[in-house]
Amino acid sequence: KWKSLYQIQGERKRIMRETCSKYKSNNRRIITPYHVSRIFVEDKYRVLYCEVPKAGCSNWKRVLMVLNGLASSTKDIQHNTVHYGNYLKRLDGFDHKGIYHRLNTYTKMLFIREPFEKLVSAFRDKFEHPNNYYHPVFGKAIISRYRVNATKEALRTGSGVKFKEFIQYLLDVHRPVGMDIHWDHVNRLCSPCLIDYDFVGKFESMEDDANFFLHLIGAPQNLTFPKFKDRHSNEERTTTKITQQYFAQLSPSQRQQSYDFYYMDYLMFNYSKP
Repeated sequence: KWKSLYQIQGERKRIMRETCSKYKSNNRRIITPYHVSRIFVEDKYRVLYCEVPKAGCSNWKRVLMVLNGLASSTKDIQHNTVHYGNYLKRLDGFDHKGIYHRLNTYTKMLFIREPFEKLVSAFRDKFEHPNNYYHPVFGKAIISRYRVNATKEALRTGSGVKFKEFIQYLLDVHRPVGMDIHWDHVNRLCSPCLIDYDFVGKFESMEDDANFFLHLIGAPQNLTFPKFKDRHSNEERTTTKITQQYFAQLSPSQRQQSYDFYYMDYLMFNYSKP
């Protein structure tokens, strides 16, 4: 089994590198703190993990905390501890020498997910549930820009954004409110053409990939990747079928534009066009 997983890794990295050399200018840019601001550091097992939201990131952070000795089991760690506890260091918190030393000697990994599924997962999480950040900050701006005859209540709360309105915002070159890590390109979040990742995992094969990675870094035998769904756990995970239901609400041209928007992620990580 390990052998086939090694081969899969080789293939993923080859496609990623080929895409980079084809589409990105080859002059090696200097890696700045900005490029590594999404990378979490685990010094004990020498792991660098680039966080891609909606691709298992909460559970990966739990695993890193256990590796680091901050908790004895992934089950003991609450969602807010993971995301707001500041227990894990980020790579941009180190000086130039510290950043380069870790980039050159640690195992660098990222986990990705089919771009449309990741997008729908983010939309469901942020806009279909009460949220005291996304509704006032993004919701209000989206409703006031894209909804004709919006009610005062909708404009006041920013709640009830429709998927079609969210896509209008996403594709608008003059967005009323900026980008967000939950729907930004992996290409931008993790700079895979600048940072040579050692391991590329996929959400779709999470269990095999995660446990293979833990095997590679020599993690304790009893540590396995947690299967639980972190938020809205009573709700079905976003599947291909659910994703299709959301994209069915869009016009063919909006679907094509959404694909174009994530084109590099589709290409670089070898996902077929939906």
